[in-house]
Amino acid sequence: MLETLLSFVLATVILSFSPGPDNIFVLTQSIVNGKKFGLATVFGLISGCLVHTTLLAFGVSAIIKQSENLFFTIKLFGAIYLLYLAFKVYQSDASIILVKGNVENKTTAQLFKQGFIMNVLNPKVSIFFLAFFPGFLFSDSISTVIQFYILGIIFMLVSLIIFSAIAILASVIAEKIKENKNIALYLKWTQIVVFVLIAVFILV
Repeated sequence: MLETLLSFVLATVILSFSPGPDNIFVLTQSIVNGKKFGLATVFGLISGCLVHTTLLAFGVSAIIKQSENLFFTIKLFGAIYLLYLAFKVYQSDASIILVKGNVENKTTAQLFKQGFIMNVLNPKVSIFFLAFFPGFLFSDSISTVIQFYILGIIFMLVSLIIFSAIAILASVIAEKIKENKNIALYLKWTQIVVFVLIAVFILV
């Protein structure tokens, strides 16, 4: 149980650090408008995860009750999807582009709302949760709904800490990225390895 949860935390930490639309959005907002605005974006994005966790908890838990074979099919789909994500990352440009000119000035409330809507209405987040979470169910005695919520809360807390650190240290992080062009490449390959390892973990 503890091993599985620690593996989940480690995977979440690495994925939160890896360049993606969410943390790049937080980074640019913080650089241009200040850390308060970056943090407002973070809280919006993290709040949206609660919606995805709820849908996953009740939807997949119902499927597990119906059929173990169907649940295995979901995990198989998850593993294939994670391998697909690894391939897409492999194909992508390793550079991290911080575009300041296109960042609009918005209030903290508007950024919270935008972060929340960005997360909730993004089907890729739903698919990622479906692919990522089921492989880390950790108990035969605890309700699967409760387990999914525990995983969701862990995911949200870890992401909140890391995204908040990105918002607060935005200028330092941006400078480091500009100074060392290899950082983006290291993050790219770390993300690929993590996706592949999680896919294998889910299957075996």
